[in-house]
Amino acid sequence: MLDTVPPVETVTGRTAADIDLAALLQGQQPVLFKGLARDWPLVRAGAGGADAAMAYLKGFYRGRPVAGYTGAPEIKGRFFYNDDVTAMNFRAESVALDAFLDRIRGHLDDPEAPSFYVGSTDLDSYLPGLRAENGLALDEAAFGASPPLVSIWIGNRTTAATHYDMSNNIACCMVGRRRFTLFPPEQVHNLYPGPLEPTPGGQVVSMVDLHAPDLDRFPRFAQALAAARVVEMEPGDVLFYPALWWHQVDALDAFNAMINYWWTGAPRFLDSPQNTLLHGLLSLRDRPESEKRAWRELFDYYIFGPADRAAAHLPEHAQGPLGPLDEMKARRLRALLLNRLNR
Repeated sequence: MLDTVPPVETVTGRTAADIDLAALLQGQQPVLFKGLARDWPLVRAGAGGADAAMAYLKGFYRGRPVAGYTGAPEIKGRFFYNDDVTAMNFRAESVALDAFLDRIRGHLDDPEAPSFYVGSTDLDSYLPGLRAENGLALDEAAFGASPPLVSIWIGNRTTAATHYDMSNNIACCMVGRRRFTLFPPEQVHNLYPGPLEPTPGGQVVSMVDLHAPDLDRFPRFAQALAAARVVEMEPGDVLFYPALWWHQVDALDAFNAMINYWWTGAPRFLDSPQNTLLHGLLSLRDRPESEKRAWRELFDYYIFGPADRAAAHLPEHAQGPLGPLDEMKARRLRALLLNRLNR
């Protein structure tokens, strides 16, 4: 089925200095920068084989334990739920990264290898110095109010099931090939999201197996595929995609490493919209349809319309949280909300 999915827009001959974050965010579409990071030392090390890439990574490791995930060969790399959705199909443990790399190395030539995965791991905290040699060197002011979170992802042939992140993403393929299959946010209706918790990696995942979709059970997934985009990345390729785009990530080789940048551009004092969603389940979803329609209008007025509309007719001293938020107003609003939740 993936053979019919159109590719992501690809541009070539660019450098990090050519990345215009404002334009990318304006476009709200995924874009592949072909070969942009091909000269990074980790990419060059990986070109010499998995052993060379692992040795390069170990040179920056200072012993701080990481979260390592291991699945039996039977899961075929797909970190997901067990058959009856009562638990995960893998185990998590705190491990030394160098020892975990050795585990992966011990199964490089094993066609029935266990699945090994180290997910989003802060680069500066766990591999200090690596970012200085392998980074986009973008002006951090371009990311908006908060600097990006820069992480590394390491493993063998694994699949991160279709999910969304609340941040914009720049994914830099370092070692091994990766395939991203991306769906725009409006396809949530056709992706059959799973439980809010627990989740395999902290975010809700689609219950559809992208490699073997059961269209009798999940018929609307065909519509999601019609809107999808796919890209197969080689070492040195860099992919941008916007926040809240659903994506499945398949690591295709016996050893893979990726560095990514997450950012939202929102001030740190803003709360997570995921908390709003949870509160909406608690307070709105099961009300009568007539009330829900009325509340939708209120949300459109106060939240989803122009940010300055609700306070435009009020004097500044009376605007309160309806006016532009700052850290102090956010603290007051959070205290008011906590007080009401605790009644």
